Amino acid sequence: MSKKIIAVNAGPRKGWNTDTLITEASKGAEFVGATIERFDLFRLEKYTGCISCFGCKKESQKGHCICKDGLTPVLDAIREADGLIIGSPNYLGEMTASFRALYERLVFQNLTYNAENPCCNQNVLPVLLIMTSNAPDYGYQSLMQNYQKTLNRFVGPTEIFVSGETLQVKDYSKLDWEWSIFDPEAKRIRHETVFPKERQKVFDLGTTLARK
Repeated sequence: MSKKIIAVNAGPRKGWNTDTLITEASKGAEFVGATIERFDLFRLEKYTGCISCFGCKKESQKGHCICKDGLTPVLDAIREADGLIIGSPNYLGEMTASFRALYERLVFQNLTYNAENPCCNQNVLPVLLIMTSNAPDYGYQSLMQNYQKTLNRFVGPTEIFVSGETLQVKDYSKLDWEWSIFDPEAKRIRHETVFPKERQKVFDLGTTLARK
């Protein structure tokens, strides 16, 4: 029986950097026989982050977020999956609000507040966490490692991947005003020479994830 991998895009732009890397990682998983179920958070019905209702702390609901909204099918799918691929662009030094909403509810439902058994997750699964940024990638290792540490503890063993200095638009010269902090030519060259290697890297990471 093939493994089922959930792929979650926490970015809004179809066909761009985050979307592309999630797609490549998914192809890697499919290459070794996994099936992919994909969710695009910006295209779901209305949802929120954790509302601190503590419903998931009741014995009968342990490990299940009881808030019913657009994230419910995503959380349900992850709970039954064999792996998780999730990616987000960097917004103002953080992941998107859409990512944070899912992250809060995914983690908090498994947190018990019990010193002896702090996590009640019954489906430990490998995770690939991807972030893209128009800034250099070396500035976000601490941020990603913090996410990795929490996901390791409450979801499953997590690999992180950051793609920095990404190309944001096809032609910077056609913008209504000059984005003068960027070097458009350097970004174009990076997109044509480095980004394909990053696509291959996440393809390989997707393959590895599906084999765990």
